[in-house]
Amino acid sequence: MSCLRLVLLVGMALLSLSSMSQVTETAVTGGASSEITARHVELKTDLGIILIELFPDKAPATVANFLRYCNDGFYVGTIFHRVIPGFVVQGGGMTFDFVKKETHDPVVNESNNGLKNRRGTLSMARLPDPDSATSQFFINLNRNRHLDPQKDQPGYTVFARVIEGMDVVDKMTEEPQGKYRAQAPDLPIRILAVTVKP
Repeated sequence: MSCLRLVLLVGMALLSLSSMSQVTETAVTGGASSEITARHVELKTDLGIILIELFPDKAPATVANFLRYCNDGFYVGTIFHRVIPGFVVQGGGMTFDFVKKETHDPVVNESNNGLKNRRGTLSMARLPDPDSATSQFFINLNRNRHLDPQKDQPGYTVFARVIEGMDVVDKMTEEPQGKYRAQAPDLPIRILAVTVKP
């Protein structure tokens, strides 16, 4: 009996250590408060590494939603399917053959958080419905003021920024495109690995 109890205790301790190495989250959607310990995410792509800094204090639900996809391994193998020089580079939702991946429920819009769509910031892509963002995100290549909230109209939620690897993002705009789809690079630019960091 004591041996069984010891095995159970060791198992629980290992499980606890494993969960501590991941993101600590409470309430992913609905604008509820979140406790998030991760502050950075590294995206390894076909063209190089992009390191981003998260803004959980400004966009808690959005950051928790993004980290959920990161920790699930969802982004691995997805491509940057929309590349518009001088505007945005968008990815996080399609496979190399342009098949949309199944996502979780949408996250609440947090665009009214004071953060602006400046060059190097990451924002959530969405449909006309402000609360329709799921997994897809984009990296601003310019100061895109029209994507910010306008009076009573919600904008696109800024939740992170690139702190290393904007040269990699700029390289994406130099790739030939249009062979298979307009605004899509001819050779897929994939996310090969995602690493969540403190």
